[in-house]
Amino acid sequence: MRIIAGDWRGRKLVAPKGDATRPTADRTRETLFSMLTSRLGSFEDLRVADLFAGSGALGLEALSRGAAHCHFVEQDRTALDAIRSNISTFDARARATMEATSVMTLRPAREPYDLLLLDPPYHTGAGEVALDRLQRLGWIEDGTWIALETAFNEEPEIKGFLIDTSRKVGKGRLTLLTREPAATCASDPALD
Repeated sequence: MRIIAGDWRGRKLVAPKGDATRPTADRTRETLFSMLTSRLGSFEDLRVADLFAGSGALGLEALSRGAAHCHFVEQDRTALDAIRSNISTFDARARATMEATSVMTLRPAREPYDLLLLDPPYHTGAGEVALDRLQRLGWIEDGTWIALETAFNEEPEIKGFLIDTSRKVGKGRLTLLTREPAATCASDPALD
């Protein structure tokens, strides 16, 4: 596994040993970031959260492309060691924080994120459950983009979110979502 683009392009990533995590393949990551770039334009100064982080490849890719900060959330100890090693190798400590916990136990956010990257275990529905929870906890606002990786035969439908696009890539499916806009106010009869 390598960083695809940006300041750290071509540099190798450490992957967690064992089969507790499923690192996102380079080709899948390249497709995902191409999809995101066409919508975001740039990653400059974005606040990113890499949830179900595994090796941290998604968040590190965002940092390599100019994101201001990435918050990595992972509960597996071996994966946390890999993330820590990758952050150290890329000298990204000033732009990264780690939280050793389950995404399902996260606390309210201090402020919403610009981009959430979720790569939960396939066929568990964990991504959908996590997004519902994160929305209630203030991690998401109207301008937040969400990238969710699921198995190729999973088509997520999450109440309160709109699917911008969904694409099959290898054994996975990449889905980009945004929060459904709040209902618009009824028109003022005095203006009619």
